Amino acid sequence: MLAEGASVVVHSWSRHDAEQSWGADTAGVQGVIAALGGESDRLRSVEADFADPEAPRRVVEFAVEQFGALDILIANHARSALGTLRSLTAADLDLAWAVNARAVVLLVQAYADRHDDSRRDGRVVLFTSGQHLAPMADELPYAISKGAVHQMTQSLADALADRAITVNAINPGPVDTGWPSETDRERLRTAFPRGRWGTPADIAAIVTWLAGADSAWITGQVINAEGGFRR
Repeated sequence: MLAEGASVVVHSWSRHDAEQSWGADTAGVQGVIAALGGESDRLRSVEADFADPEAPRRVVEFAVEQFGALDILIANHARSALGTLRSLTAADLDLAWAVNARAVVLLVQAYADRHDDSRRDGRVVLFTSGQHLAPMADELPYAISKGAVHQMTQSLADALADRAITVNAINPGPVDTGWPSETDRERLRTAFPRGRWGTPADIAAIVTWLAGADSAWITGQVINAEGGFRR
C-alpha cells in the first residue's frame, strides 16, 4: 500500500503472538515498522487490543487524526484459537468472537462514520479463512468466528453500497508469515500445485487490487486466493 502511494496506519497487538507457540516477533512491532522505512508523514503505528469493544473506534480515530481522512480499511487481524468440541470453553468462544468477528463489525462501523464520501470510492477488505471449504474441527473457536466474517461480508457490502464503498473478503489459505514449523511447511508443501506455500506478497497483491480503482465493480464477495491449495 505504501508503494502504491497510500498513507498507512499499521495496527498491532504483539501480546497476542507472545502468548502463542511461535512467540512474538523478535524485533517487535518496531522491527516491522523499520522494515517499512520507519514512521514518517506517510506511516504511523498503533497498538490496540480488539478484545476491548472501544479499541476499533480508537484505531479508526487515530488514523483520521494522523492523516485527515480514511479511505481504505483492511481488517486482516486475527486471534488464533485452537479448541476441539471436547476442550473448548465459553471463554475461548467469547474471546475469538470478540476479536475475530465483533471487532470487524465495529471497525467497519467506525470507518463508515468517519469516511468522507466526497473523496474517491471507499474500500473495505476483510479476511476470513478456509472454514467454508473444509472442516477445522481442531480450531472451532477460530473457525466459527471466521465463519461469521465470511457471512457478514455480503450484508456489510449492501449496507455501504449506496455510498460507493465496496466490502470484500479474502480467504488467503495457508500463508507462511513465520508461524509454521519446518514440519508443517514440508507436510503442506505438496498440497500446493506450485510446490510452495503462499507468501505475504501473494496476498498483498490481491489486497492492493481490491483497494484500487480497478475493483470498483466488485463488492460483497469472498475471494479464495489459495494458489489451488488441495485439502
